[in-house]
Amino acid sequence: MWSDLPFDLLSNIFSFLSPDSLACAASACRQWHECAKTRRRPASNSYLSNWFVALPLRSHKKDNLSCYAQNPTNKNWHFIFLNFLPSPIRPLTSIKSLILFKTTNPTNLLNLLVCNPFTREFKKLPILSTPRSNPAIGVIPLGDDGGFQVYVAGGMSEAPRGGATYEPTMEVYDSRHDTWRVVGPLPTEFAVRLTVWTPNDSVFCDGVVYWITSARAYSLMGCDISSNSWLELRVPMAEKLEFAAAVRRKGRLAVVGGGGACGGGAWVWELGEGDSWVLVGKVPGELGVKFVGEMGRWASTKCVGCDGGIYLYREVFGPGMIAWKEVGESGEWEWSWIEGCSFVGGEKVPQNLQMKGVLIPPNLAQSCFFLGK
Repeated sequence: MWSDLPFDLLSNIFSFLSPDSLACAASACRQWHECAKTRRRPASNSYLSNWFVALPLRSHKKDNLSCYAQNPTNKNWHFIFLNFLPSPIRPLTSIKSLILFKTTNPTNLLNLLVCNPFTREFKKLPILSTPRSNPAIGVIPLGDDGGFQVYVAGGMSEAPRGGATYEPTMEVYDSRHDTWRVVGPLPTEFAVRLTVWTPNDSVFCDGVVYWITSARAYSLMGCDISSNSWLELRVPMAEKLEFAAAVRRKGRLAVVGGGGACGGGAWVWELGEGDSWVLVGKVPGELGVKFVGEMGRWASTKCVGCDGGIYLYREVFGPGMIAWKEVGESGEWEWSWIEGCSFVGGEKVPQNLQMKGVLIPPNLAQSCFFLGK
């Protein structure tokens, strides 16, 4: 019966399979293999579950480039080779089903590439209009066609008379045109703070790209991309938090933070009316103890989130993670423990690796973005 299905119908069925299930289907026969390669891209990825992907922060040997990905449906971890990418590289963030990396070089000037780790496709982005090092980087997905924008703000650039200076401009890359353009200036104070104190995680919400500073007292800096106007927001309990991260939850800007100085737990706040913060969640005590151990310190905690879930993990990949995710059709959110990646395919995973976590809905459909790279 299955061999008699029309190609387009089989392609539609395949579009709903997870990558590991699709890989099994593709190995069944020649017809299914061809269909898996050319299956129809769904109109939306909203039905796909986000996979947590752990990427080593540093890898200098191309043959050793790899990452670990967890299928949230069956809880299995998978080992994925990234040796098709140039090296050395450093992971930055995710854009829909893609991962953004920066390539490292002796000049330290920013060079970016985008890859799909499941299809082993990648593309180097063009050189920036203004060469710079260590800027803040923000990403914005565009619709359901796979398009995206990358914003680069601040950083260090070459001074007119030699040496280096803080770069008081922001520019944007648009995947639909494959070009960079300068969109406007930014205050010098913001350029300094975005360069020195800002990690490469950003949140896009209600037309504003937000970055959170990486040192106490934590604060949020944002840019309204329609008007190129800049703003700053206070973070709740900013001076007491041992860690803080900005995430997007249910379409709203949220902050996750915690630490011993404020009760030893971790909390989630959402931005409400009038730029006021509303407490919406707290890590259950037993999960917090299991996560931080006897020392009870949250300082090395990292966080990644999306509209449907928030994950807390250790920078040095540990035995487990805490997740707060939307479950079922009721819209309720539940806290849970996720076992870490200790063994994959019978091989022990090194436990001293510094990791960067990202969430992506895997997609094995071929993308025209990578053509002509």
